[in-house]
Amino acid sequence: MEQRDRVELLLLLLLGGGCWLGEARVRHPLPVLWMMGVGGGNMTPAVRLALNDLERQPPPLGDYELQLHPLHPQCDSAESLKALFDSLWGGPRFLLLLGGASCPSVMGTIARALPALHLLQVSFSAPPPLLSNRKRYGTFSMLPSDRAVNQAAVKLLQRYRWSRVGVLTQEGAQRSEMRGDLARQLLKADVHVVSSESFSADACSSLRKIRGSDARIIVALLDGDSAAEVFCCAYRLKLFGARYQWLLLLADGGADGWRWGGRPGCSADSLQAAADGAMRLQRRALSSSGAPGVSGRTPQQFLRLMTLEGSNGRAPARLRLRLCKNSSEEELQRKLLEALKHTHFQGVTGPVFFRNGERMASIELLQFQGSGGVPVGDFNTSSQQLRVTDHLLRFKGPAAARDRTLVLEQGLHVGLLMFGVVSSAAALTIIITLTFLLFTLIHRTHACAGCLEELLLLGLLLCSSSVMVSGLDGASLSPQVFQTLCSVRLWILSLGHTVVLAVLFVRCWGLYSLHSTKPPHQRRRSSVCVLLCFLLMDAFLLSTWQILDPLRREELQHGEQSVSSEQDVVIRPFSETCSSTNMELWTIALCGYKAPLMGLGCFVAWSIRGTEVIRGSEVIRRSEVIRRSEVSSFSLTLTMFSLTLFSVAGAAASLLTTHNPSLHFCLHSAIILCCNICILSLMFTPQLRFWKVCVKNSEQQKPSETQIETAEEEEKEAEEEKEEEEEDEEEEEEEEDDKKLLIRFNQQLKSHTAQLDADIETLTLQLRDSEPRLQHAALNNGRARCVRWSHAAQVCSEDGHAGGKPSSPDSINSLEHVQRRLSVQLPILHLSYLPGGVSASSSSTFQQNHFLFP
Repeated sequence: MEQRDRVELLLLLLLGGGCWLGEARVRHPLPVLWMMGVGGGNMTPAVRLALNDLERQPPPLGDYELQLHPLHPQCDSAESLKALFDSLWGGPRFLLLLGGASCPSVMGTIARALPALHLLQVSFSAPPPLLSNRKRYGTFSMLPSDRAVNQAAVKLLQRYRWSRVGVLTQEGAQRSEMRGDLARQLLKADVHVVSSESFSADACSSLRKIRGSDARIIVALLDGDSAAEVFCCAYRLKLFGARYQWLLLLADGGADGWRWGGRPGCSADSLQAAADGAMRLQRRALSSSGAPGVSGRTPQQFLRLMTLEGSNGRAPARLRLRLCKNSSEEELQRKLLEALKHTHFQGVTGPVFFRNGERMASIELLQFQGSGGVPVGDFNTSSQQLRVTDHLLRFKGPAAARDRTLVLEQGLHVGLLMFGVVSSAAALTIIITLTFLLFTLIHRTHACAGCLEELLLLGLLLCSSSVMVSGLDGASLSPQVFQTLCSVRLWILSLGHTVVLAVLFVRCWGLYSLHSTKPPHQRRRSSVCVLLCFLLMDAFLLSTWQILDPLRREELQHGEQSVSSEQDVVIRPFSETCSSTNMELWTIALCGYKAPLMGLGCFVAWSIRGTEVIRGSEVIRRSEVIRRSEVSSFSLTLTMFSLTLFSVAGAAASLLTTHNPSLHFCLHSAIILCCNICILSLMFTPQLRFWKVCVKNSEQQKPSETQIETAEEEEKEAEEEKEEEEEDEEEEEEEEDDKKLLIRFNQQLKSHTAQLDADIETLTLQLRDSEPRLQHAALNNGRARCVRWSHAAQVCSEDGHAGGKPSSPDSINSLEHVQRRLSVQLPILHLSYLPGGVSASSSSTFQQNHFLFP
């Protein structure tokens, strides 16, 4: 333990690459392999300063000297490995490998070879993302990796909710690895890369592609020298201002990295205007605190010394190692690895400690303001936390730039005033329709005619009610209720229109078929059938539509409208509509079967335009007085044509005004209400006029008792005549029914007679066939019958009385003989199934000597 404490600060490892070989004054040399990449000579002043500090240490630390053996790797994995093996083979036993290659591929190859060589590496350059799994390698980096810079960039994008970015990368091996890791991290964070471009010499062509993809947030992976060229192209292409935000991921450097001179085609002021507000993520060069490090110097003192030495500002850090003499190579390697893992001290660059071989440090966030960079936050790689000082940030706009054009959805709804006016008109139409319906029910005189009028008024009520329902939209209803109303409106309007069309068609067809030979009751049945066919056809089509492809709520998007006050905001109006997957097909099917019916109705109505019809289907001349309420054929023709024209106009208006809900509702409702008022005026105004005349006549002239009696007698006579006609018709129908019944009964009797004849012939043939059999049986009656057993025995029965009767006791067919034969034959039949027959039986009963033979 005492020896380990004495060599606590044995090695001073540096942040940077370099080589300084001097004459050894110490007595115990410690060989260290120094790998100098491209630009490694810039680390020479830092190395010299660290070695001087070590030399001034009192014994026992002053008794040791670090001997640096240079190694110059190339950007070729094979050449670099060969140089490393040659150094290890020809040189002494190296304690450590300092520095590293500048190419990521070479760095990764050497790192994978270190465990087999029992060698540790302390690198002063940022490791590539491919070395993220440090547990497999013996590599320790004194700088945060490129992966940590990418993590800081992702955290910054998430803070401002930027989910749509463009990536610009300067070509190079290290930046290509960094871009691949950035793409993977953006994918995990759900950040969409709309455009990823790379450039080597001309950055303007890549920026044009990024501008074409409408990327507002641009992440650039550049060198410090290329930033001026990129911002010059951005100034030419207008990729700066309140609509754009630049985020640069550059190499190490402080605020001086923002200072640049003019470029061809761009002045310094133009570059500053393009870069104003841009953010930059970089590794921290020196600690922001003024506390001295383990070397006893503050960051400011160290920077002053490095300036005198001519360094580029790379900072060294002390690394405490505990070594034991006389240790084996494996033991020394293990102790050195443990010492590096548990290293933790304060250096001029901040706290120095490792996690999985990676330096835990801070990533600075700077913003270009005016003529230089201002620190506005940092990212802690240990806690993965981003800290931003909001009051130091300055944006060109009122807030941070948006990653895309802000689209504000604005719904187009029916105005409240318009809805109130149209609904009031619809309510007035409904009241008028109900008044006519009440008047029709009170003055109803004929069952069939009253039924048609009531159905017509019911259809008008449904159409008027659909107007009030169609004015309700998403401004006052939830999406679920609006979707339900889509089907309700369709059913109400379609059924109402179908009922009105069916009633008018039946009225026109009834007047057209007055001169047909059909009786009145058959014409009434045909009218009812037509009504039912219309309704069933409409209900079937609507039900099929509702089941297979129901109406749903859809948003119809309209043209965008930009806001003049803020160019990056547009308003996108939309309107709610009812639609289905095959809306056009269902609409064509619905209109396809109604259009021919309306055309046929117009043809029939035009054909009856010169006749008059009254209730009771009585045709009269125009000069005669109509006793009951009548509808002229001319009014019926106008009504049918009006319905057809309004239907066509309503369908066209619905298709052409879907983009404007207010216009659609106003025009559609006006057409429906005007159609209803027109039908009411043409069909029911004559009834009101007749009722008014009747009331006025009843007030002016009261009929006398004689006139009343005469009128009653006339009515009775008319009723009697009507009853007689009905009785005659019923008698004729009964006679026809009786005649049909007799004809049917006569046909049944004829068929039954033919069947009986066939049965008689069959019985006759059977009797003829049975007579010879009976005669043969009579001849054989009384003769002997024999039963034989397998050629060995024979039993015969004799008839002793040939002339005896069969029924006598001595006859062979008597009861006694029959029982005797059965008692003998049954056992014989049973034993006949034996292989040898009856003779094979062991019973003595059936031996041959027991039987008598003739």
